[in-house]
Amino acid sequence: MKGVPVTETWDSIDRYIAISSDSHAGADLRDYRPYLAAKYHDEFDAWADTYESPYDDLIHHTAHRNWDSDFRIEEMDADGVSAEIIIPNTVPPFFPTSALIVVSLPRNREEFEYRWAGVQAHNRWVADFVAQEPVRRRGLLQLFPNDVDAALDEMRWAAGTGAFGGILLVPVPPGHPVHPFYHECYEPLWSLCEELDWPVAVHNGTAPDMPMDQLASKTLVLLKGGVSKEMMITDMLVAGVFERHPNLKMVPTEEGLNWLRIAHGLDISLAAMRSDATNRTMGQFGGPHIDMQTLKPSEYVKRQVYWGISGPAAVPANVAMRSEVGADKLLWGTDYPHEEGTTPHSKQLIRWLFHEVSEEDTRKILGGNIAGLYGFDLDALTPIAKRIGPVVAEVHTPFTAADIAEQWNPISEWMDRPYAGGALLERGRAADADF
Repeated sequence: MKGVPVTETWDSIDRYIAISSDSHAGADLRDYRPYLAAKYHDEFDAWADTYESPYDDLIHHTAHRNWDSDFRIEEMDADGVSAEIIIPNTVPPFFPTSALIVVSLPRNREEFEYRWAGVQAHNRWVADFVAQEPVRRRGLLQLFPNDVDAALDEMRWAAGTGAFGGILLVPVPPGHPVHPFYHECYEPLWSLCEELDWPVAVHNGTAPDMPMDQLASKTLVLLKGGVSKEMMITDMLVAGVFERHPNLKMVPTEEGLNWLRIAHGLDISLAAMRSDATNRTMGQFGGPHIDMQTLKPSEYVKRQVYWGISGPAAVPANVAMRSEVGADKLLWGTDYPHEEGTTPHSKQLIRWLFHEVSEEDTRKILGGNIAGLYGFDLDALTPIAKRIGPVVAEVHTPFTAADIAEQWNPISEWMDRPYAGGALLERGRAADADF
């Protein structure tokens, strides 16, 4: 009708809604204490008095980015980021000092009791942190697979807060006393994820026990942690988890698309193991778990896996993979506040990644997919994006050779991109340095 204003929508405004699928936050060490049961307070105080953080960014002047809500919102506004998923970053109570970057799982009941109390304290802190900006934040509920019943109870509590959009799991390394994820004990966990429509995010890896008196072990702890994520999807595909739980969604975060490569390999291997195959050698390794699967492993992956392209994975080659996995399966992220993250240059990185990508696909990857997966309200985010979001016309301005010559700034040998981003937090900067 003439004279009636047209309502602006998230996919029609002249700016993009950019939602980070990979941002990190957590409390300062002693600020977790109020979230612990009183019976743990004395032991927590003793632990905190002696804890030495292995993470340089948590003792730096800029560590407050993890918990200072107002400062964080200021940086998000300047960076063009409308909303974010919260993944743990700081040290929860009773965390082992020697964890390096790889998250270790508790190995016995006593260790689990204390570590689980610490993780629950973090989850409750996240609920309060999200409540400060409920439109712009969603948490990932951190869980341990050691006790499935405890995990289910934690999920039901979290669902009642409205603060969380999914769960966060770490892979189980080979030889660990906790059951691997192909075990049937996890069936209730996958079912509750489907019921809540919560995706399963996988970020950190875990490594098997290493002989730490060997020089190579420290390096291999990190590298094998990455491999552990690939083994997790292999376990679940082979065991038929995706067949039994067709609405289960997996989100490997800060990843390339290695899981799809692994799945294509399984297409060949598992086909030869089916009872109706003629391969005598491979057939003996199959069984009902293979015969009952109605899709190829790669088809399950394309149906149920979403890809978090942030940090080292935020490169044009991974954006180009939308032609194979679908533009609706890619999730952009800043990896804030890590040194491999993009803040404070996310707008420039977005232009580098998306200047040749269609507006429709760009809207999906930057915000629409993430909002749908984790439960953000795009209508509520639209006025925020109108104020601070990347301008559509600027994002699609051609990225020229002059841009590369003048602004290219690879932050290390393993990450080549045109802006330094969070590398400004790199080790060795003065402890009171800012961006």
